[in-house]
Amino acid sequence: MAEERVQRRLAAILAADVVGYSRLMERDEAGTLAALKARRRDVLNPLVSKHQGRIFKTTGDGVLVEFGSAVNAVHCAVDLQQGMAAANADQPEDLHIVLRIGVNLGDVMVEGSDLYGDGINIAARLEAVAEPGGILLSGTAYDQVKNKIKTTFVDIGPQTLKNIAEPVRAYRVTDTPTVAVVAPKIAAGKPSIAVLPFTNMSGDPEQEYFSDGITEDIIIELSRFRDLAVVARNSSYAYRGNTVSIQQVGRELRADFVLEGSVRKMGNRIRINAQLIDAATGRHVWAERYDRSMEDVFAIHDEIIATIVSSLTGQIDSTIVLRARAKPPASWQAYDHVLSGIAALVVERFSRDVYLRAIGNFERATEIDPQYARAFGWIALCYNRMALFFCKGSEEEYTRLRALSRENARRAVALDGNNAEALNLLGWSQIWEGSFAEGERLVERAYSINPNDGVGALRFATALIYVGKPEQAVRLAEAVIQHTRPHPEWFLSDLAEAYFYARRNDESVALFEKVPDVEINENRAAAVCAFAYAGQLDRARLQADRYAAQMRANWIGDPNAGIAEMLEWEFQHFLPRSRPEDIDYVRDGLRKAGMPA
Repeated sequence: MAEERVQRRLAAILAADVVGYSRLMERDEAGTLAALKARRRDVLNPLVSKHQGRIFKTTGDGVLVEFGSAVNAVHCAVDLQQGMAAANADQPEDLHIVLRIGVNLGDVMVEGSDLYGDGINIAARLEAVAEPGGILLSGTAYDQVKNKIKTTFVDIGPQTLKNIAEPVRAYRVTDTPTVAVVAPKIAAGKPSIAVLPFTNMSGDPEQEYFSDGITEDIIIELSRFRDLAVVARNSSYAYRGNTVSIQQVGRELRADFVLEGSVRKMGNRIRINAQLIDAATGRHVWAERYDRSMEDVFAIHDEIIATIVSSLTGQIDSTIVLRARAKPPASWQAYDHVLSGIAALVVERFSRDVYLRAIGNFERATEIDPQYARAFGWIALCYNRMALFFCKGSEEEYTRLRALSRENARRAVALDGNNAEALNLLGWSQIWEGSFAEGERLVERAYSINPNDGVGALRFATALIYVGKPEQAVRLAEAVIQHTRPHPEWFLSDLAEAYFYARRNDESVALFEKVPDVEINENRAAAVCAFAYAGQLDRARLQADRYAAQMRANWIGDPNAGIAEMLEWEFQHFLPRSRPEDIDYVRDGLRKAGMPA
């Protein structure tokens, strides 16, 4: 395909989305669509025109707007939130249409009337972590408006945003007070809990990984219990750095209880404060301070988990809780190396060097404690991702990395049969090797261990696509997204792929149009085909160009290889192949988009 010169320009981008859109649609689809249409006509469009903006993309519940200046973008954002609040004034609270807004000033790529690139993605990610009714600005936008707009901004610090290489400093606009969003409970009959990110009190920003690790471990372990509904990590971490009331957190995340706390690491000592709060009343159910040696960190985990479960359900004996925990490492130094490795994967730029550095941390953990199942599981994950992204075109390297991943996953499962990550990887190894039934069994087992883990559930949903059960994948992915608020945008990309394989192209296209382009990378073939089958050939060819560039960027085989050869590699190693009709369906879709499949 002929390469076109990419045009770029600096632009201020406003990203807005409706909070609780799925809930509103479930309650009254026709009424919600009519209300949104009226708000766009009466509030959004006049304000965009007034502030000299241009709407370049709309979805069912979201909009992206380009402005020539950050000042105009922020003026529009403030007016838009105030206009929506005024329009909500005479409506019942549970029918309010509430927006989150993110604003960024950055470089964008121009393709026709559409825009792409990190300038867009940063605005969309800031919107996703903004409070309902609120506005978040990136540092670049704030620098342009701080002395030109009569409003107050609060610096909420650097925000780690998915697939953005560096943390983005963000500022909250205070002239648009956040609002409550009424939502149903996520699981009727079960107590639900949100675990907020524990605050790092060590005085050293580089120790953030440790407090995050403590938080994530507690979420993972609580997710094991079917009698307890646990809000996904992605949802609760959206509140990092924000000053909000526990009652607001409970309403927005539909949680009955909230756990919050702090971690101070001082050499060989650790202090953890934790408190469990009734979200409806703000009453403290339980609070405790742990001041221990680092060797006791795993015992502290167990005590917190046992206390929460026994406090909320009264059905799970604490001894059962302790037995359910994965085996802790013999040394806290091993644990520290694992948390350091995980932090590198989450925070740093996606590259082979980062994965190798993370593996180095995990391997040091296994040297300290050869029985540490979790470390072997993370090694397996790293080799798995390296095989997926950094060895295309080299059969030898692909085979070597796959073998290392499989070997470490088996070691982890042998050491701890309840290691969901290792079971997932072992299952996917079987799927990629053509043992679909065994692969499905292992991935489903991993899902059953942590049924409240949205990421694990989506991995199972994707496995169902591979083994030829796309309608089951759709139902599971829809349920995960429904119960994870807010959810990462790549969740929608996975659901869009499930829609595609279920032959529901209109729904697939609607979601792919909504997802920032960077989140489509792993589902790019489905996006190409969905647009092609929907008759949107210009968009299909655009996605095909990006798919070709994506394959070329990761290709380490014959430098003279063509797209046809690269696609055959994709079909052999990565695309669903349980049902021949699915393979034919993808090939035909790629051909419609002009690819040599």
